[in-house]
Amino acid sequence: MRYCLSYKSVSLKRCSLAGLQLSHIILMLVLVGCSNDDVSDLKQYISTVKARPKGLIEKLPEIKTIEPFIFKPENHRDPFRALEQPEPIENTGIDTGNGLRPDFTRRKEELEAFPLDALQMVGTVDMKSTLWGLIKASDNTVHRVQAGNYMGKNFGKILRISTDRIEIMEILPDKPGTWREQQTSLALVE
Repeated sequence: MRYCLSYKSVSLKRCSLAGLQLSHIILMLVLVGCSNDDVSDLKQYISTVKARPKGLIEKLPEIKTIEPFIFKPENHRDPFRALEQPEPIENTGIDTGNGLRPDFTRRKEELEAFPLDALQMVGTVDMKSTLWGLIKASDNTVHRVQAGNYMGKNFGKILRISTDRIEIMEILPDKPGTWREQQTSLALVE
């Protein structure tokens, strides 16, 4: 029985090997039938390309000398220093005046780091029926503000914005422990 199995397996191997050889032969015949010795169209294309006139190479553009830039920090903020922080006004706790006083617990806004004379109104923007003012600070950045924002070192709150000016109410120290309101405005710089 053992001999029979090995005999059958040998014949199966021979049969599968013959089938594999036959499939290779058929594949080779198919590939040989696909070949074409006519390359005249390729030779014609190459001769056409070689017959084209040779183009001129454009000259390199003239290299312009660039003058070195010398940074003059007169009107620019030093990028390596922190923005100026407003000097804290001492809260003495004495309130002998009219009860008016700034809110010391309120978080300061960006434009409160600059005095009003260092700020310029440079325009307005009307977005979604709200008129925003454009303020240029002394560090040459432009900020967008609206009524209710604060600016300047004297707790200046923006009351109104019109196309040509921004009206501000400041709270200034008057006598020790007392405060007074002063209305001012920033006009549009032309």
